[in-house]
Amino acid sequence: MICDGCGVVVTGAAGSVRDDVVWPLTTAHGWSGSPFAIGPHRCPRCATTRRHAPVDGTRHPEPRHRCDVGIEYERFAAVVRLVGDVDLLVADELRQLLTVALSVRQLVVLDLARVSLIDSTGLGVLVRAHRDAKQCGGTLCLAAPSRFIRTVLHTMRLESVFPIFENSEHALASLA
Repeated sequence: MICDGCGVVVTGAAGSVRDDVVWPLTTAHGWSGSPFAIGPHRCPRCATTRRHAPVDGTRHPEPRHRCDVGIEYERFAAVVRLVGDVDLLVADELRQLLTVALSVRQLVVLDLARVSLIDSTGLGVLVRAHRDAKQCGGTLCLAAPSRFIRTVLHTMRLESVFPIFENSEHALASLA
């Protein structure tokens, strides 16, 4: 696996990693990013950076900002909009935001139109929020997940857990 930020390489034993899944390597070494061989990967140091360092690793960039989040309350649903990666750095903030949204509205639409990456921590937040919504008679829907996010959901067998919509407008119209 190669860090997209600084170019550092980590390898694993041939028998421990499937050709397409590098999840054991990412978790064992504290990396963030895609559970698949193809996809963005960041070493623990670069996971906290905004811009990528040169591949020769001569310098590490300044810290990156967190995912931008916001809630819009519609008549019967809350729409949580995210911009950025859903990873370890934003998991607590997203967890709190989804808890607030579910306490105000039973229907929550998570707009992922401007999210390209979700890691295991972010996925865990979504699963927990889904469980919490279900326990209180609510629903957590996903709107506009990227192809990568859909692939992660499919691989983890979660695509049938969440109602998934093309965009937040379709989600709201369907839920009305």
